[in-house]
Amino acid sequence: MSTEPAPFLEALARDGARVEAMLERLLADRALPGEAVRPTRLVAAMRHATLGGGKRLRPFLLIEAARLFGRDDEGVLRAAAALEMVHCYSLVHDDLPQMDDDDLRRGMPTVHRAFDEATAILAGDALLTLAFDTTADPATHADASVRIDLVLRLARASGLGGMVGGQMLDLTAEGRWSVDGRPSVLGDAEIRRLQAMKTGALLRFPLEAGAIMAGASPQDVARLGRFGAIVGLAFQIADDLLDVEATPEAMGKATGKDAARGKGTLVSLHGVAAMKAELARSIVAAEAELSPFGERAARLVEAARFVAERRN
Repeated sequence: MSTEPAPFLEALARDGARVEAMLERLLADRALPGEAVRPTRLVAAMRHATLGGGKRLRPFLLIEAARLFGRDDEGVLRAAAALEMVHCYSLVHDDLPQMDDDDLRRGMPTVHRAFDEATAILAGDALLTLAFDTTADPATHADASVRIDLVLRLARASGLGGMVGGQMLDLTAEGRWSVDGRPSVLGDAEIRRLQAMKTGALLRFPLEAGAIMAGASPQDVARLGRFGAIVGLAFQIADDLLDVEATPEAMGKATGKDAARGKGTLVSLHGVAAMKAELARSIVAAEAELSPFGERAARLVEAARFVAERRN
């Protein structure tokens, strides 16, 4: 696959810097009205989990979806930062010894290694609740009905029937539990469902959220959601391929762990070649979904290609 052109990476970095600045503000030591005090160690752990790393892909998708319909303001940045806090909370908890047991994240010690397990759990909890605090704040959008819609969609994308539920199914895919004394083996449909929940839901949400914040029609919100679902599948396929093919140095974390745990993935089920072919088809489908918007959606199309072609 070809290397992604610099202009897209520059746009990703530029919006990433804007989101970083907003996260700096939201993760300040100063307590907000209604808060008593922000414990110094907890804030430090939250900042360690959130600042100074990552591509900020999910916030970028939200920003670009809003731009597609003519909106780009501080409220959009706040919503994008809130989404990134949800994503980072999930990484903090995923890295814990009881879950994936990782020592590195983005080339740095994971939160439970840099601090301790109890602090890591609380940092994740606090990031999740601060994300909903930020989304519900009138500073994010003046229309209360829009804020309610965003909160509801974010809750369902990140919770029981979304990311968290997908993580539960993912643990099952590792063979941690058995059925009638036999290891649980997931087939194609089950793997796709868990990946749509664990990974895809938080990649679909930003496309819908950005469109909603900018006042897009329900039909256009649905179209962006379908695009997001395709991007979510492509992201997970690419991630599973990287776990097989990439080095720990390139990834900034351990690789080869899926196979070591016996985790069910589409790559392990169908093979590398078949999934590379499906990855290519998914990008064609993503581009087709946005074709009605023409050149206005060019940056989002580039984002879909970036997801498929990334090297870490």
